[in-house]
Amino acid sequence: MNVFRPEKLFGIIGFPLGHSMSPLLHNWGFSQKNIKAAYMAWPTTPEKLGDFMTALKTLPISGASVTIPHKMSVMNYIDKLTPRAKSVGAVNTLYWKQNKLIGDNTDTAGCSEPLRPHCDHVERALLIGAGGAARAAIVGLKSLKIKKIFITNRTKSKADALADEFEISCVDWDERGNEHYDLVINSTSLGMSGDKQQINPMIMDHIDEKTIVYDLVYNPLETIFLRDAKAKGSKTISGIEMFLHQGLAQFKLWTNHDLDELEARKLLLKHL
Repeated sequence: MNVFRPEKLFGIIGFPLGHSMSPLLHNWGFSQKNIKAAYMAWPTTPEKLGDFMTALKTLPISGASVTIPHKMSVMNYIDKLTPRAKSVGAVNTLYWKQNKLIGDNTDTAGCSEPLRPHCDHVERALLIGAGGAARAAIVGLKSLKIKKIFITNRTKSKADALADEFEISCVDWDERGNEHYDLVINSTSLGMSGDKQQINPMIMDHIDEKTIVYDLVYNPLETIFLRDAKAKGSKTISGIEMFLHQGLAQFKLWTNHDLDELEARKLLLKHL
């Protein structure tokens, strides 16, 4: 009887983790590349984060994904941050380098890579939301050399703080639909499966066939925001692209291997 014995161990920390597709993606990737590794889910409440990070530094764990609510608090336990993680002010990936625990952020790639084929047509971008995903999105948009970035949030003080930190412009929540933008990104939980599913985060008056609409929510796959944008002729990008591209970038950091993007997308769509 052949027993699979992984030589490397990876996993995801966050709470709750019931919805995470990270184990599916990374374990499939290890099998595709014949890497003797396993990826597990480690539900970790905020009060247990310190204990987990102590364990991570003593157990043979080669790397980890970090998700809500630990992306900022985990920085207190890391030896070194990459420039990318510093610029975002949050971490979603941990790995070892020369016996130091490194914190990185691949959410920036999750935002920028799906937009790269279209960014030549984008001058004005509006970002809805001011949480951790918004921070990564701003860095991703700046990496694409998008000149005018605007941010709006229900709590204006949070949008103002990010606008000041990243030197972008703030738009009042009630005025977010008053002008045309070439790109609109939703980084809030509005439209997500559950009690917010029927809430469109955007006022749609100036959304048209010249607008690219990117919703970072991926459950449901077609949110009310994407559905309403499609009806207006907009180019739409689903949140599964964010998850896919940040995961592909994580896999590359851990293994130095590139996964097949088309096959990985098929895998995820099949399981949604």
